[in-house]
Amino acid sequence: MGFSSQENPSSLYFFFFFLLCLTTVVSAYTNTSSNNGEEGGRRELASWKCNWFKGSWVYDVKYPLYDPYKCPFIDPQFNCKKYGRPDNFYLKYRWQPSSCSLPRFNGLYFLRKMRGKKIMFVGDSLSTNMWQSLACLIHSWVPNARYTLLRQKGLASLTFEDYGVTLKLYRTQFLVDLDTENVGRVLKLDSIKQGKMWRGMDVLIFNSWHWWTHIDHIQPWDYMEDGNRLYKDMNRLVAYYKGMTTWARWVNAFVNPSKTKVFFNGVSPVHYDGRDWGEPMKSCKSQTQPFYGRKYPGGPPVAWVILNKVFRRLKKPVYWLDITGLSQLRKDAHPSAYSGNHPGNDCSHWCLPGLPDTWNVLFYSALFS
Repeated sequence: MGFSSQENPSSLYFFFFFLLCLTTVVSAYTNTSSNNGEEGGRRELASWKCNWFKGSWVYDVKYPLYDPYKCPFIDPQFNCKKYGRPDNFYLKYRWQPSSCSLPRFNGLYFLRKMRGKKIMFVGDSLSTNMWQSLACLIHSWVPNARYTLLRQKGLASLTFEDYGVTLKLYRTQFLVDLDTENVGRVLKLDSIKQGKMWRGMDVLIFNSWHWWTHIDHIQPWDYMEDGNRLYKDMNRLVAYYKGMTTWARWVNAFVNPSKTKVFFNGVSPVHYDGRDWGEPMKSCKSQTQPFYGRKYPGGPPVAWVILNKVFRRLKKPVYWLDITGLSQLRKDAHPSAYSGNHPGNDCSHWCLPGLPDTWNVLFYSALFS
C-alpha cells in the first residue's frame, strides 16, 4: 500500500469535476421531473401523476401527526418541546405538492401491509432522525401495541410484536468502510464490507453526506484510502463521489429487486448561514417560519448534483426521496438551542415532531404507490 501526502489524488481531475458540477447544477435541479424515464427505472423522483417534491408548506391545524410527550422513542437531541422550545408554529406545517396531494400517514395500514417485514435505515444521525420519526408515526396509531426495542453500538432494532414488523437502524457515517489499522483510522472509499449487515432486508433506506465535510477534531478518520494508496486528505466532493459510487456498485451487485426495495433519502440541508435565504448574520436560531420565496436563494448543494451523477451508475431500481429542496425551506425546523444533548446551535438535525415526519410521509407514499 502506497502513501501520498498530497491533498488531492488529482487536482486536474477535481478541477474538471467541479466545473462540470457547476455547469450542470441549475439544469439538473430544474429538470428532475422531466427526466424520470431516462434512467431506465433506476431512479424515481415522483409518482407517475405528480412530482411530490415540488410544492409549498401550508399551515395545517391537524398537525403535528403525534404528541412528542407520548412517543417513547425520541432521543433528547431531537426532542425540542421537552427541552424548552416555546413556539409551536414549526409543528403545524404540512408539505403540499403543487398538483396533487400526498396520502395521510396511516400507521395501522403500514403495519398490516408490512406484516413480517424488516425495514432498515442505513446512515448517520439524519437516519436516526428519520427512524425515530417513523417509529413515532406508527406508535401514534397503535399506542398500546407490544414492542421490543434493542439498542447496541451502531445498531438498533424496534419490533412491533403483534405484526412482526421490525424497524432497524444501522449507524454508519459514510456507507463505505471506516477501519482502524496500524497507521490509524482509514476511510476506505472503495470498500463496503459492512454491506453484509444490510442483506436480507425487505426495505433499505440509505443516507450519507454530512460527515464527509467534517474537519479537525470532529473528523473521524486519519487517512483516506483509494485503491492501494493512502491520502492524508482529499477534496471532499471527489471523495463523496467515489464513496457513493462504491455504494452504487454494492446495490448493483447485491440487491435483488424482487425481494428488497431500496430508497435513498437525499441531501438534508443545514441552516447555519443566513446568506442562503437572504438574511446574512442569521442562522436557524430563533427562526419560527419557513422560507416563503418562490426559489431558495442558496440553490441546491453540490452534493445533490453528485448524487444525480451517481444514480446514473445504478442498474437496479432505487427510489430517490428528493427531500433537499423542500427541506431547504424549513429554516425554522431545527433544534437550534433546544436540544437535550447537542450543545450550542444545532442547525443540522431536525426537531421531532417535525420535518422528518414529512420525509416519512413521502416514503410511505412511495412504498405503497
